[in-house]
Amino acid sequence: MGLTKDFFIFLSQNKLLNNSAKKWGLKVGAQSVVAGTNIEEMVQSVKKLNEKGISATIDNLGEFVFEKEEATKATEQIIAVIEAIQENKLDAHISLKPTQLGLDIEYNFCLENLRKIVEVAHKYNIFINFDMEDHSHLQPSFDIIDELLRDFENIGTVIQAYFYQSQTNIEKYKGYRLRIAKGAYKEPESLAYQDKDEIDRNFMKLIEYHLLNGKFTSIATHDHNIINRVKAFVKEKKIPNEKFEFQMLYGFRKDLQLKLAEEGYNVCIYVPFGVDWYGYFMRRLAERPQNLNLVVKQMFNKRTNAVIGTLAGGFILGRVSKRRQI
Repeated sequence: MGLTKDFFIFLSQNKLLNNSAKKWGLKVGAQSVVAGTNIEEMVQSVKKLNEKGISATIDNLGEFVFEKEEATKATEQIIAVIEAIQENKLDAHISLKPTQLGLDIEYNFCLENLRKIVEVAHKYNIFINFDMEDHSHLQPSFDIIDELLRDFENIGTVIQAYFYQSQTNIEKYKGYRLRIAKGAYKEPESLAYQDKDEIDRNFMKLIEYHLLNGKFTSIATHDHNIINRVKAFVKEKKIPNEKFEFQMLYGFRKDLQLKLAEEGYNVCIYVPFGVDWYGYFMRRLAERPQNLNLVVKQMFNKRTNAVIGTLAGGFILGRVSKRRQI
């Protein structure tokens, strides 16, 4: 279809399309990569994973939160998810984004929302992972984590391999559970590697460092080459399986997920759910061409292609309009 990374990043940040997507429901292929729109549907999806020996990290989806009321609702919803994990005895933990909980509104407001969530999770011994977003939110997110680490140990975060500063960050937080990922946002060359091979090299370097020095490592990738290198590395260094897991996205590489679980490796699936699915879905399409190919093969039909064509037209018009403003 000739769709580029920039195209999908643009779509993921478009507020009008994001609001429209809530009305569509899980269409444009998203129903296969988002585990429902409510807690009940999500719970059933996680139970099916657990039955296969696979755990889950649950993301209550949310984008463009600039009102306190919306952030408060998101806080309450995430606490409800924690209660559902406990009530249903799910093998699962929480992934969340500080921007959904008020980081773009007020720092202390966001901190208090996150404290409420972490306190409830701590009561049930449930882990909370702080997802990292684009570079503008990086340091404020780390600052909040540092605040909460004074009182809680059931939290960790994500180190994104495309940032130059990732080695410094992973050394600082090596005593905590970390997810190592390549990174899913479009970042400037002054801050992040742009070349895939450079990102892959740094990704593997960070993985190896934390496997050797860290508490617990979540390796977020669908790349079988990286996975095979990790398997060889842990075998060579005699690192037990209890020290790490492979994390993959819900709906992608199901065959590989099951194969790894059957081989005795810990496998955790990133399970997103909710009505605010649009930004997440578009970033997954932007992230890797392989993801787009999987979606196309599994879900796209003529109707979907027509919708994508409409979105592409909006993208082009938006770019033309932007040029005229300049």
